[in-house]
Amino acid sequence: MDITRGCSEPSVEGPDEYFTGNARIDPLFDPQDEARAAAASVTFEPGARTAWHTHPLGQRLIVTNGCGLVQREGGEIEQIRAGDVVWFPPGEKHWHGATPDNAMTHIAIQEEQDGEVVTWLDHVTSEEYDPNSES
Repeated sequence: MDITRGCSEPSVEGPDEYFTGNARIDPLFDPQDEARAAAASVTFEPGARTAWHTHPLGQRLIVTNGCGLVQREGGEIEQIRAGDVVWFPPGEKHWHGATPDNAMTHIAIQEEQDGEVVTWLDHVTSEEYDPNSES
């Protein structure tokens, strides 16, 4: 048995290379021994979001607080809220983040395959994020 104490890992800012707006990543666990799963709690301030990305073995999001948005390539933008669980199948291009007016926190769980966890792609544009905005 191994217990990782809360607050034992420092929070890190979501890098501008992969995030738009203010996002904070709190690592929860990394793959260990034969296990492939890793998880982090990610908090997005209003308007913050990931870039488009994929995961070789998929990704599960567990929304723990607030309201957010998710979208898969070619799909509609969906609103998510605390208690929702989202599954993105392997290789599905997607993004996720907060709504324009509300923060959102989720736990992101994904598995490593051949040393890869995520493939980052283009940033989500303002028009993609909020197609009804007048900007």
